[in-house]
Amino acid sequence: MSRTGSPYAPDLLAGKRILITGGGTGLGRGVARHLVEHGAQVHLWGRRPAVLEEAAAEHPGTVHHQTVDVRDGAGVDAAMGELWDRYGPLTGVVNNAAANFIAPTESLSPRAFDAVSSTVMKGSFHTTHAAGRRWIAEGLPGSVLSTLTTWVWTGSAFVVPSAMGKAAVHAMTMSLAVEWARHGIRLNALAPGPIPTEYAWEMLNPTHKSSVGATQADQIPMGRTGTVEELANLTMFLLSDACPYLTGQTIAMDGGQMLAGPGTFAALTSLTADDWTAIREKSKAATAATRSQRA
Repeated sequence: MSRTGSPYAPDLLAGKRILITGGGTGLGRGVARHLVEHGAQVHLWGRRPAVLEEAAAEHPGTVHHQTVDVRDGAGVDAAMGELWDRYGPLTGVVNNAAANFIAPTESLSPRAFDAVSSTVMKGSFHTTHAAGRRWIAEGLPGSVLSTLTTWVWTGSAFVVPSAMGKAAVHAMTMSLAVEWARHGIRLNALAPGPIPTEYAWEMLNPTHKSSVGATQADQIPMGRTGTVEELANLTMFLLSDACPYLTGQTIAMDGGQMLAGPGTFAALTSLTADDWTAIREKSKAATAATRSQRA
């Protein structure tokens, strides 16, 4: 396999067994490819069997998958036990599963709030806990890496459930880094800036107005969005044995966007009620089309 642009040896992750939640699509699927190319065995969790099967088929024998809803604590623990028994203990976990969409907060229903915040917050905790308690019981080291955003420091308008959920995982990362350090378990997180992916990108930039949304490269000091390769390179470093003294940190990788401000969705305050109606209709259409394609 091609490893164009990789600064690492092809066996960097040899012997590593890594779980990626939300690994069937988007950033999770893209990062999984790079982990495999550098020697890791990868396990993908997600809620859509067809998507997971398609992702695993790209790397026969080195990528395995389970259909898991990370919001279900009992289901997560059962799936982790099955993975442990069949393949052996994990060495790393990537909490990547997420849900998000832009909306005025006053229009959110309790169900919509829970769908986003539970996937991020509860899902990350359930997965981390299921792996962590097994590592501790068996006296094994481990590494947990969570995919966050710079919203954990700044908040973000119009994506409040996501901002709250990711801030909770940021707190979990710092808290468990201290609690579990004596067990040889490290917890870190990444806060990438905009990296285009299918579907998720449409949900966060559904407006027809080119000056607002999540995809405006001219609002990033480097003048461009990030790439999956850049995210994968940082992910691999943190999951490798290169720096076992690093724990409890959330590392921003956003081309200087957070430091330059304003927040990712600050410009959405200029939208009208009609704009938001159009956005909701476009988001519904995108969701329906995606479900139809993956059915």
